Amino acid sequence: MKSTRVLQKYALTIAMTAIAVLLIFPIIITFTNSLLTEQEISINYGLIGKMNETAAGTANPFINLKLLPDQVSLEQYGKILINSPKYLTMFWNSVFMVVPIIIGQTLVSALAAYAFGKLQFRGRESLFLIYVLTMLMPFQVTLVPNYIMADKLGLLNSTNAIILPGIFAAFGVFMLRQSMLHIPYTYIEAAKMDGAGHLRIFYLIIIPMIKPGLAALVVLLFVDYWNMVEQPLIFLDDPFMQPLSVYLSRINTGEQGVAFAASVLYMTPMVLLFLYAETYFIEGIQLSGIKG
Repeated sequence: MKSTRVLQKYALTIAMTAIAVLLIFPIIITFTNSLLTEQEISINYGLIGKMNETAAGTANPFINLKLLPDQVSLEQYGKILINSPKYLTMFWNSVFMVVPIIIGQTLVSALAAYAFGKLQFRGRESLFLIYVLTMLMPFQVTLVPNYIMADKLGLLNSTNAIILPGIFAAFGVFMLRQSMLHIPYTYIEAAKMDGAGHLRIFYLIIIPMIKPGLAALVVLLFVDYWNMVEQPLIFLDDPFMQPLSVYLSRINTGEQGVAFAASVLYMTPMVLLFLYAETYFIEGIQLSGIKG
């Protein structure tokens, strides 16, 4: 029995390691290929989607997937950071859209979650259910109403058409309310007996106890809005106002090296944020009850 359990443990470890390698392999390929020289990229990839000629002169419909560069080069990063100011412009466009959404939605969601989770008022559960139903609707369903409303308010071709709906999204309220349900109500009653009001209770008791939930929300919001494509394409007509995610989706097949370098720089903030808040993120997801 003991040997069987050991074998099962090793088999599970091997299987999980294989899955982890498969999941991280595209990231490794993206990073290593961003260090290829332009000549190596041309030889190994050519124009994707077209027939490359082999040395024998026969048509070769496949590309040569390069894992490690023969010669490490930073020329692709030079093209992106020095020779292409459009990249930096769109990078900062992403920052100036995502950061206000994260700050605004975190603040609004925390206050609303406190009201739905800890305040007693008539119709609280029904109102929360209606509020959460808006979260279940995909972006395509609410696209036309949002576009009409943005048009009536004069927000089209403005970042506010993206920032304002992002701030008042329902997901953060749902997630933080789930975290607050784990806080015993006796803490709030004790604070009220000491004369504390709701704002003081919220700031001194609730916020410190839901830090993992806040960290998880920040990470999830950053990933979601950092990768948005549909909203900028629909609400922003000016290409110089669009975020980096739109720029990456438009890189053509003749710019593989630039695409690799831009992808590495694009995913770096997400990776750093996750590594910094990893512990809080995992704990916050567990407390919120969100799975998948």
